[in-house]
Amino acid sequence: MSNDQYYGGQQYDPYANGTGNANGNGQPNQGQQGQQSPDVTQTWEGQTWDTTYQPAVSYEQVRADRAQAQQAAQQAPQGYQPQPQQQPYEPYASHQASYESYGAPAAYYAEPQPQPQQEQAHAHAQAHVQAAPAPAYAQAAPAPAPVEQEPVPASAGEAGGPAWSSPTTSGNTRITDAQRARAEGRSPVIEPGIQPAALTAVLGLLIAAGAALGTYGLLLPLVLLQGLTAAGWFRLNGMWPARQGIALAFAGGLAADAALLATGREHAAGAILGTLGVWVLLCLVLQLRSHADPDERMYGLMATVASAALTVVATGLLGAEPDAVVVGGIAVAAAVVARALPLPGLVSLLAALLASAGAGIAAGGLTDLGTSGALLGLGAGVCALIGLRVASYDYPSRFVHMTAGVALPLTAAAPAVYLLGRALV
Repeated sequence: MSNDQYYGGQQYDPYANGTGNANGNGQPNQGQQGQQSPDVTQTWEGQTWDTTYQPAVSYEQVRADRAQAQQAAQQAPQGYQPQPQQQPYEPYASHQASYESYGAPAAYYAEPQPQPQQEQAHAHAQAHVQAAPAPAYAQAAPAPAPVEQEPVPASAGEAGGPAWSSPTTSGNTRITDAQRARAEGRSPVIEPGIQPAALTAVLGLLIAAGAALGTYGLLLPLVLLQGLTAAGWFRLNGMWPARQGIALAFAGGLAADAALLATGREHAAGAILGTLGVWVLLCLVLQLRSHADPDERMYGLMATVASAALTVVATGLLGAEPDAVVVGGIAVAAAVVARALPLPGLVSLLAALLASAGAGIAAGGLTDLGTSGALLGLGAGVCALIGLRVASYDYPSRFVHMTAGVALPLTAAAPAVYLLGRALV
């Protein structure tokens, strides 16, 4: 902070108002401490921790200290003596006494002057470093060898071969038959194949054998058929997992079985229709309590009602005549196996119908139906092919084939077996 303050063109005198060192001994006048002009601002330089005592510095003293600092800086190169170690805080120590005696701090802020001997030594060392020869490895550094790039093979699509996807750490998921058919734009109808047809044939023969044994012998394969129907229908409609809907539909089938066993075979129609009505109402109530979107709620209601209806309708095998169930089970087994054979479309259809009719005649010969078993077998075969067609629609997956593809032919044939059995026997 500068003390060169001028007021009205005159030099500022800190002792004019009696606030400075008026008695010349470095002590302020005791009688004038409380008097100070409002136009004068008391200033000081340097750092102090004593705020009660603030020494005043005159302008003449500041000029004298500056002249003394300049003279000392000019005489420093002549009487310079080298020191083993430079003291960075020596200027502060040399001027601390003068500061304590209220001297000006201008010498402390004087800029350091260059030292000739140190500059000569530094220039000599720098010249020595520049004159030193460069290392041999720096002069004879070999140029990097050019990297030979291997030729990039042409893509498989350009070469005409099959195109492969880039490798991944987790591996590529195997594409399913339904995904391949959808990607290729083929028909959405995919037949289940020989394996589901074989399982359907086995289940049909078990139903026929159970019907020959009696009502409770038929109950076990019928429950298995109802479970496959409930799970397969939901998966066929793209709803998975749908544990609540599957359990509800399966419970409807079990309730229909229990009602039919309680009322008897002569009241089978009432037991089946009554259970179906109760379960449709129950499905409607449960869907109304759902918090899903209206469209999704309606879609879930239709799938649940249809699945429950199919499982309840399958109970018709339990209420049909035992001889009709035997003929119908064998006819369905022959129809699905013939349909799964690798034959042209129309030929395969005719072969399946002929096989069901022939199986009905053969099974009718073992029962009291006789030749009328051909008609029952043909009707069961037609319904079985309809159920097989439904299980083949809309790019079904392998799981759909192994559930709905196995169960729907027998489930769809149940009403025909029940009605034709009552009419023919």
